[in-house]
Amino acid sequence: MKKVNFTQLAYTDLDEFIYGSALRPVACRNGLVIGGGRILPEINFTLPDMLITETTMPDVLRQYKEIVEGACKRAKELETPGLVVELELLPPATYHPEWGVEITKVVRNIMNDYEQKHGLRSVLRITPVDIREDKRSPHMWRGSHWDAIMQTFAGCAKEGAELLSIESIGGKDIHDDAVMYCDIVKSLFALSVLGTRDMAKLWDSIVRIAAETGTIAAGDTACGFGNTAMVLADKRYVPKTFAAVVRVMTVVRSLVALERGAVGPHKDCGYEGVYIKAITGTPIAMEGKSSACAHLSHVGNIAAATADLWSNESVQNIKLLGGMAPTVSLEQLIYDCRLMNTAAKSGISHARLLRDWLTDSDSVLDPQAYVLRPDVAFRISQAIVQGGSHFERTKIAGLTAVNELKQAANAGNLIIDPKEIRWLDKIQAQLSKVTNDEEAFIREMTESCKSEKYDPAKYDLK
Repeated sequence: MKKVNFTQLAYTDLDEFIYGSALRPVACRNGLVIGGGRILPEINFTLPDMLITETTMPDVLRQYKEIVEGACKRAKELETPGLVVELELLPPATYHPEWGVEITKVVRNIMNDYEQKHGLRSVLRITPVDIREDKRSPHMWRGSHWDAIMQTFAGCAKEGAELLSIESIGGKDIHDDAVMYCDIVKSLFALSVLGTRDMAKLWDSIVRIAAETGTIAAGDTACGFGNTAMVLADKRYVPKTFAAVVRVMTVVRSLVALERGAVGPHKDCGYEGVYIKAITGTPIAMEGKSSACAHLSHVGNIAAATADLWSNESVQNIKLLGGMAPTVSLEQLIYDCRLMNTAAKSGISHARLLRDWLTDSDSVLDPQAYVLRPDVAFRISQAIVQGGSHFERTKIAGLTAVNELKQAANAGNLIIDPKEIRWLDKIQAQLSKVTNDEEAFIREMTESCKSEKYDPAKYDLK
């Protein structure tokens, strides 16, 4: 299996770095192209509060059927040129791969029916939940939990899920504490050592399944890392500057999927996707104001600036005045995409203008938005790819993000509370003191990271 080492950016011109267009677009089996010149909606949904058991499976399948029929019907009525459906499986449907496969079959059959009868081209993304977070999981890369995930991928791919993705959790057992206590050194260990090693093992297997089933290894997301920090920052539990730096540090971990053979589109709840696109040229899914149904954020507009798929994160199948929530959410996505595509059709200068409006409307108000600026992502990505190892690159990402945020605050391009500036100084000092010897760092952190959740042996660390 050929591995790729990205040592320079895919893009050389910031003017080409724009929504709806990727240097390496992804062509699907039915001819739908992602990143080929227009931004497309990606609907994500989940069940209302209910149990998933063998007894309730008929009701579960009925719910999914209702969701997808409603979404496809509305997409057809609004003359949507293409649609991506993401099926984020809930834990029971990964613990029991046969349930996930059955759900996939029901969803894909409806999508196929709308494509054949009404010409609505659609693609299904499957995202099994990473059940290895379970304390009973014997090892990160073998055993019952690993096997269930891989069986789910393979079974769902054979039933028509074409894009394979996951929100992987390697290193989250350490990173949760790192975020809670704002420990940037622990974050570095979780992301650059545990996370990247797990990503390599995980994506080697996913890429192999994609090759065997004729599907597409799409991409991972650092949702459990960057978004966890973002949501806690929004609630004022942790500094926004800390969350912003963590977001940038997640880039190296998520990039591993592409290094091991994934080709995109990168998954929606990974806001680090803007960096992935800059470095690799692959299309990305993003979410912003459209994801308020799942979580609040300060990146509602800027997230769309370079997106190729525009997603809503996840919405429960509950009744709203306008209809069922997934259908309502999809309509909002479709109208956003329609506006952006209309701007692009008017000429590249208009598309750039809209991109810049989306960027400037958010970036001055929050450090988490500022690090998503296309120009900032370019500069930080150029620094990241100069690093020789994942460990070195993640440290570079953190330090470069600190410098960018400080410079922006000093220039008046970013409004930051003075207390948040002090956190940048603290993060910079802590990262600067970390040894450049990765093995020494691993020994030090393995000794100091004592937690009921973390077992070094599960990562083959002594």
